[in-house]
Amino acid sequence: MPTSLTLKGVPDEIYERLKDSASANHRSLNSEIIARLEAQLLPRRTSAQEHLAAIRAARARLSKVSFDHADIDRIKRQGRP
Repeated sequence: MPTSLTLKGVPDEIYERLKDSASANHRSLNSEIIARLEAQLLPRRTSAQEHLAAIRAARARLSKVSFDHADIDRIKRQGRP
């Protein structure tokens, strides 16, 4: 059974940032705090396959524009004496 916890003396700035974050994530303040505690204290281990899938998904979202090596060299030299 989950345990109840009361926080006292939370600085106003932290409280406001938690409220804003909870709103942005469509969560209650309590759910936001629990989610942040879980993310910090119970990090989920990911496998190499999961990392690879995430990399491939990110790469798929990138533009398919290809660059010419000569263009890349020219851009790198711009602004150099």
